[in-house]
Amino acid sequence: MTTKTTRIGLIGARGYVGAELLGLMAGHPHLELGCASSRALAGQPISETVPAVAGTAADGTFEHLTPGDVGSRDIDVWVLALPNGMSEPWVAAVDERSPEAVIVDLSSDHRFDGDWTYGLPELKRNALVGAKRVANPGCYATGAQLALSPIVDHLAETPSIFGVSGYSGAGTTPSPKNDPDVLRDNLVPYKLTGHTHELEIRWQLQTDAFFVPHVAPFFRGITLTITARVDRLVGRSALLARYVERYAHEPLVDVVDSIPVVADARHRHHATIGGFGHSATERHVTVVCTLDNLLKGAATQALQNINLTCGHDELAGIRPLLSV
Repeated sequence: MTTKTTRIGLIGARGYVGAELLGLMAGHPHLELGCASSRALAGQPISETVPAVAGTAADGTFEHLTPGDVGSRDIDVWVLALPNGMSEPWVAAVDERSPEAVIVDLSSDHRFDGDWTYGLPELKRNALVGAKRVANPGCYATGAQLALSPIVDHLAETPSIFGVSGYSGAGTTPSPKNDPDVLRDNLVPYKLTGHTHELEIRWQLQTDAFFVPHVAPFFRGITLTITARVDRLVGRSALLARYVERYAHEPLVDVVDSIPVVADARHRHHATIGGFGHSATERHVTVVCTLDNLLKGAATQALQNINLTCGHDELAGIRPLLSV
């Protein structure tokens, strides 16, 4: 493990995930903020938006940077917290002007690119050590893959995934998916087929999966109910034991006997897998996974990836918060 200071450049710092990542950086012993770019917040102290950074190495002032500024900054890791489809000018600029820098892209732009390393540490840890181009997974896709991975080799039919997210998952740009008036006392399904996270799950696990997302009137958190038919009879206790064994050494994955609920996932850095419904006669199982879409679904995972690519303890900046 290295104790060398790693300088971070954060592009898209205004969004919810950018703010969470700045807060995590404030408690990291080896990260220093080189720049945080937000056109809307340029010139404002970061601590006004993220009070946790006051007096830390993540403190400073928001700037408005363009890809042309990449070459003039001494940055070890560029974190792109931008909407889908907007990363390419930044990637091209880093490739040209600072090719040794790491890029962690939080959008979906490179999750299907074989030249990039997929950043789900619990499934791809060895590939992430020393990687230079990392595609941070989607929030729904993170939970679904962690929940399916222990049984993916025993699926007899295409699993169905029912996902519900808080409206922070829709970002800060106003839309019906984050409009409190639309969401009040409501549950809104959207993108009924071909959601990018469905494609991501299929691509990474190399199996078919059906996924339908919904947005609910709470701010943060995700719950996924996954139902599948397996290829052989297995008792519920054996199913639970399979998950316990698979994640026994993963500090950010909790396996519980009960059904996890989304309220318990908020502000936590873990994914929690539980429930384990089971019908032996029909070879049918149901698993529930919850996580905080802004943390393990985005910022916490990005920090894991920064740590792995730069040689820090994977849980640096996260470990002190695990009991919170």
